[in-house]
Amino acid sequence: MDGFQAYGAGKAGGAFDPLTFIRQPQTVIRILCWLFSIVILGCVANEGYVNRPDEVEQYCIFNRNHNACNYAVAMGTLGFLCSAGFLALDVYFPQISGVKDRKKAVMVDIGVSAFWSLIWFVGFCFLANQWQFSNPEDNPLNEGADAARATIIFCFFSIFTWGGVTLLSLERLKRVSYEEEYDKLFTPPLS
Repeated sequence: MDGFQAYGAGKAGGAFDPLTFIRQPQTVIRILCWLFSIVILGCVANEGYVNRPDEVEQYCIFNRNHNACNYAVAMGTLGFLCSAGFLALDVYFPQISGVKDRKKAVMVDIGVSAFWSLIWFVGFCFLANQWQFSNPEDNPLNEGADAARATIIFCFFSIFTWGGVTLLSLERLKRVSYEEEYDKLFTPPLS
């Protein structure tokens, strides 16, 4: 029973090993989610607003629709915070001693990750649509075009990274369900 884990973590109170933590597939994918959020936020915040040479006011590069830039900034910011929060939970996870608490953490992880995968899909479709209908005359110097394309492609990549985190969390839940049942069935009676 030494190798048993509860909801994808070692026994509660075990020592934290950073190398083992970094090598876990869920950690790697979650770090990618975090990095993609930074890229999206940086691209839109830095080069997402442009103006014509004869204008002073800046407009969103995505079809001059401020809602598109606001959505991308919000997605990038909240995705960054959510990824950082779940990375912190993954670090803290082995210290959670209650099986019910671990189960709740895994279920929240599944729900939030699936939700973010959907949000990134909506964002990809929205930004790609707005970029498609952008008027080249609104940006004659082609400023920020690479940043807009990078935002769209990293939204696309984020769909799959958050989906991957969802699948890995589901796998963790399936893998440990057997262990929970084993503990219930084969726990020695108290004398």
